[in-house]
Amino acid sequence: MKFKTKLYASIGSLLLLISIIVVILMNLLQQSTVNMQVVVNELYDRIDMASDIKYETSNIGRELREITSVQSSEYKQIATNAWEESHINMQLAIESLEKRDTQEKSQELIAKFKTLHKSYQNMAQQVMTTQNIDNEVDIQPSLWNEAELTRQRMLQIADLLHGLQEQEMKNELLRSRETYNWAVTVIYIYLAISLTIGIGFTIWIISRITKNLNNVTSVMKRVSTSDFGKLPRIEIFSKDEIGEIAVAFNKMAKALEEHSKLEKKFIDEAEEHSWLKTKIAEIATMYPEVENIQMLAELLIAKLVPMVGASFGVFYIKEVEESEQFLKKLSAYAFSDENKEFERFRIGEGLIGQCAAEKRPILLNQIPENYIKVRSGMGVGSPKNIIILPVQFEDDVLAVIEIASFEPFSPSQVKLLEEVNSNIGITINSISNRMKAERLLQESQALTEELQAQSEELQLQQEELRTTNEKLEEQYETSEQKKKEVEKVREALEEKAQQLELSSQYKSEFLANMSHELRTPLNSLLILAQILSENGQGNLTAKQEEYIRTIYSSGNDLLHLINDILDLAKVESGKLEVIPKEVEFQKVRDFITSQFSPIARHKNVQFSVELETDLPESFYTDEQRLQQVLKNLLSNAFKFTESGSVSLVINKVVKEGNGRHLFEGDKQVKPMLAFSVIDTGIGIDNDKQETIFDAFKQADGTTSRQYGGTGLGLSISREYAQLLGGFIEVTSKKGTGSTFTLYLPYFEQSGKIDEQATLKEVAVGLEIENYQLNLTTKDNAEVTMKQHGKSLLKDKKVLIVDDDIRNVYALTIALEKYEMDIIVAENGREGIDVLRANPDTDLVLMDIMMPEIDGFEAMRRIRKIPEFETIPIIALTAKAMKHSREECLNAGATDYISKPINLDQLFSLMQVWLYSKEG
Repeated sequence: MKFKTKLYASIGSLLLLISIIVVILMNLLQQSTVNMQVVVNELYDRIDMASDIKYETSNIGRELREITSVQSSEYKQIATNAWEESHINMQLAIESLEKRDTQEKSQELIAKFKTLHKSYQNMAQQVMTTQNIDNEVDIQPSLWNEAELTRQRMLQIADLLHGLQEQEMKNELLRSRETYNWAVTVIYIYLAISLTIGIGFTIWIISRITKNLNNVTSVMKRVSTSDFGKLPRIEIFSKDEIGEIAVAFNKMAKALEEHSKLEKKFIDEAEEHSWLKTKIAEIATMYPEVENIQMLAELLIAKLVPMVGASFGVFYIKEVEESEQFLKKLSAYAFSDENKEFERFRIGEGLIGQCAAEKRPILLNQIPENYIKVRSGMGVGSPKNIIILPVQFEDDVLAVIEIASFEPFSPSQVKLLEEVNSNIGITINSISNRMKAERLLQESQALTEELQAQSEELQLQQEELRTTNEKLEEQYETSEQKKKEVEKVREALEEKAQQLELSSQYKSEFLANMSHELRTPLNSLLILAQILSENGQGNLTAKQEEYIRTIYSSGNDLLHLINDILDLAKVESGKLEVIPKEVEFQKVRDFITSQFSPIARHKNVQFSVELETDLPESFYTDEQRLQQVLKNLLSNAFKFTESGSVSLVINKVVKEGNGRHLFEGDKQVKPMLAFSVIDTGIGIDNDKQETIFDAFKQADGTTSRQYGGTGLGLSISREYAQLLGGFIEVTSKKGTGSTFTLYLPYFEQSGKIDEQATLKEVAVGLEIENYQLNLTTKDNAEVTMKQHGKSLLKDKKVLIVDDDIRNVYALTIALEKYEMDIIVAENGREGIDVLRANPDTDLVLMDIMMPEIDGFEAMRRIRKIPEFETIPIIALTAKAMKHSREECLNAGATDYISKPINLDQLFSLMQVWLYSKEG
């Protein structure tokens, strides 16, 4: 652009700038006025909403009084409609205000108002409901007062909301007025600034032209005194006459510089080639003096490190130990390793091992401050650059050289290292072959001498061998005699083992029979007690109902005691299986919280479950056994804690194995999971802390003890802990509380679980698969069945097969309440006959332990009768042993329930199968 054009452009730009600024400022002023009107209208709407809230708050109190005071139903309905309309208007106003007014204070007041409004509505509904039920009843003064107090608080909040809206209106008007005055002032300021900028822009253009001319003159003067390798440039970017001069000059300067650089490059390459050849020759003259690998490494590292300007170096040689390859430090330059951490590396370990594995150099720069330390007499420094070179011979890495420098390695230094490195492998191989030949010669001489010595020793050993043979013959005769004695002992042990197995079988059978004999009378007792506790005819007094509930509760306590004794017996006899699976810590926490939070609230005791932050999401154990142990420990904690707190803390610890409980003979420290139950209860004396784990033992075993219980909970918990591979520890002090800690082995992956336990879990899964398939029909029908309820049981014919008249009597009473037709048989044979005589029977309740033909055989025979192949049969058994359910289902039962029978569960099962049969 020419000088004249620049002047015209500057003046025109000034005028255009002033015009644009005036238009923009006028539009800004007009837009500000429009925005002010919009904001004022919005605030007026919000003030109207606050007024509506205030007005309707006053109305609802008056209308509620009218509803409760008038006697005419017509006027009461009109007042009720007005009251509801006021609430609707109030709700609409408060919701609109909540959306439009986003102030934090307003939102807090609106939230409080809505809470009070909801509370007031509930109290008003209570008053109106009471009036609707009985017009003559007097409303409680406390309820009236509380409702009126709530409405007054609502009215106060409505006043505050109205005041906030009016205050915001005043503030907005004040801000709008200030904004308008500010806009007018800015217009004048902008006009003044525009004139100033325009004049300054014109002056700047003139000074710019003068400066460019001076710059050209100055650069041309410096050319005569400059080096041709770096000539000055004219930095003018304008496209006027001066710019054309600057472009031509800069092109000339660039051509001169390129010629000078090319000349210098040829000189540097010649000098570098001469230096490289000199250093390679200097290293080569060192090789003839080398006698072994150690000497080669020391001379090479001492010569090569300073040659490339480095300050640190290590030479590693490859060695083989037990078919595993290592790189061992052989020599070093300025190397300090007090802890012996860098003596050797495996192939692929660290950068040294990785260099050998990849067979290529590794160059590092920007090394961290404390990566390597180089020490001198005056101080310590950290090199910034490292090069690691593999020494190869015929594609096999023989050694690795590591060199570190404070300064970056130049290309010529890197090239020198590569040239020297290519010859080191040949030298190492040559020296190794020479050393092997010398070593073989020395070994040959040593073997010759050793052979002579062994020949003499062999003659002496032959004499000793004859003597040894004679002794062996004597020992053989003695061993034959001992073998016969051991055989007799083995036969005795086998006989003892058979006796123990038979005893265990008798014990299991005894437990099964004992379970049956105890549960059978309990069944009728609990059924009749439950029926009486319902008091269907309403002819029992409150005291009699309390007696019945006490009988039912005592029966349930006796049932729990029977279950505990059977569980303990199963553990001691090894009949209880452990099925590990993945257990999530969060599910354990949720289970414990849901089980014991109601107990904590009832006893007014603080309760918490804490999970440490370093725990994984899950672990592997038998979830059912873990839950039972934690329930036992927490139940004891709540039982013995009258005030204070009970907590469960789960964390991961490093625990030394306890020989009595866990790792027999193993004292290694191993990671474990700790489940600590901590309470502030009565505590346990030190001399009682071991005996509490014995069956039927308690810390206070006197007849005057304050706390009840059988003493089986801790015994079962200890046995379960051992089955899970862990143990329980207790720490306690009398009067200050106790801590029971369950330690379990920590498995992160299912692959660490014992293979046999995994196979057991699979087997159990296959056993219950058939049962789950049978439940599919029940699950699909359950929703529709609930719609029919008790009507499904009415007029249905049910056959009860049981040899115990008490159970028959109790079940008959329970079922007749639902208007069912009951027929009875005392054993399996009679049950089949009665069923044949009553082909319209809808369902069979089959006891298992009966004379002549038991329940298993009876069900098998029934299923062979074509017309009864699909009749629902619910097995009832008091044995409740390990595989009772599977045995019943395999024998032909449709479903299974153990005695004592839970009537709700029994009726639910009957409804499901009767509905399924009809469907």
